[in-house]
Amino acid sequence: MPGPRPGDRFSTEVTLTPDVVAHHASAVGDTHPLHHDESFAAATRYGRTIASGTHTTALLLGLTASHFSQAGAMVGLEFWARFRRPVYADETVQLEWPVVRVVPNEKLGGDVVDLRERIKGRALVTERL
Repeated sequence: MPGPRPGDRFSTEVTLTPDVVAHHASAVGDTHPLHHDESFAAATRYGRTIASGTHTTALLLGLTASHFSQAGAMVGLEFWARFRRPVYADETVQLEWPVVRVVPNEKLGGDVVDLRERIKGRALVTERL
């Protein structure tokens, strides 16, 4: 696998379900009713259950690990996300990582790759600057 270059992108599609969203939230200790209780969520501005930020972020980070580990050992050094809209517990979204910049780093013995993460759909868009 050749090294990443600016303009490269990698992505995957994920279909969420209320059961998967509730299970993930429970697994990470997130008991917020927006992720578990359809009646509660229906009475909020969202109108239905939504995925937790830990869930959507984990999906994005998992995609980077799956993608870059095909070329060998790697680790993520820094990630942050901005949540602009909800990801609903019953939607299909596209996870995408465009490569913004690649900087060789002698000390690390490899490249530092700057990415901008996105979740496309009716829902959330996150980004890293």
